[in-house]
Amino acid sequence: MVMSEGRLAGMVAMVSGAGRGIGEATATRFVEEGGTVFLADVNDRATALLAERLGESAIAVHLDVTEAESWSRAVELVVERFGRIDVLVNNAGIGAGGPLHLAPLSEHYRVIDVNLHGTFLGMRSATSAMAAGGGGSIVNISSIDGLVGIRNLTTYVASKHAVTGMTRSAAIELGPLGIRVNSIHPGVISTPLVMDSPVKDQLDGVVARQPIPRMGRPEEIAAMALFLASSESSYCTGAAFVVDGGHLAGPWREEYQF
Repeated sequence: MVMSEGRLAGMVAMVSGAGRGIGEATATRFVEEGGTVFLADVNDRATALLAERLGESAIAVHLDVTEAESWSRAVELVVERFGRIDVLVNNAGIGAGGPLHLAPLSEHYRVIDVNLHGTFLGMRSATSAMAAGGGGSIVNISSIDGLVGIRNLTTYVASKHAVTGMTRSAAIELGPLGIRVNSIHPGVISTPLVMDSPVKDQLDGVVARQPIPRMGRPEEIAAMALFLASSESSYCTGAAFVVDGGHLAGPWREEYQF
């Protein structure tokens, strides 16, 4: 699947949470567009299999996004191999739901650790190497729940709002270093996390009322990530890119028809 030319030709990228879902789709698209991609995940088997499928332009690397040392080792490996890192996609994330007053504290801390701290550590770890190479692009995967509130997802919403805010602040701070920072806000996407969810039937009902009445595909988020990783988005930073089938525009409501 290696291409000599493409929108990321000659570029080096790292994608966290690359083992499945949006991360897998993003890594695959990046390789198709000529990039060299480090597949970073705690699931070593998944990334090894993906690297085997994608070929020599894909390299599996172990990464626990909640550990600063794990990030340091992963970024050092990229720099040792290629001398720079041009693109970082902070995709790794987890979800949790339930009433606020019943949520286990361990679950709350885990979601914050992965979604918030994992994204922060990724940006922190990659900045020096990216700046030394003349700049680059950081893409943080947030959520439509990082722009609005939703009941029974208080911790998840808090973590994704934090990603949105960090993206904007980091864009201001890192702009002078030549680093662009943007966030992507997926709607309901048909990832394994969603398809295996106990509320899958409810989600089907929600997306049926969207202007585009279906779940999104991981490849559709990957397409946005590609745009933000490439030079085509050279004037974009600190922005929130929504890919949600019109979900936030407001659902179609039968009772409002005239």
